[in-house]
Amino acid sequence: MQAKQWTVQIFISEDGDETHARAVLTTRDTATVTGRGVARKNPVDRPIPEVGDELAASRALEDLAIRLHDVASDDILQLAGPVLR
Repeated sequence: MQAKQWTVQIFISEDGDETHARAVLTTRDTATVTGRGVARKNPVDRPIPEVGDELAASRALEDLAIRLHDVASDDILQLAGPVLR
């Protein structure tokens, strides 16, 4: 069995009280799949950037998982062939 390696890179940026994250999956076999997430700091919260990074990154990974599942579902539909009745 051949070992495969998939790579996910997470890019994080801040814009005021918002933290944006983009999770990009790269494989040899499929096109790049990207998930996005945003975290917003409540004005009354203490400024702890790590929390915004963690929330935005986790939301981007969750979005990535949903999008990857959609890619797999589409592949199954295309490869399954016509439905026989």
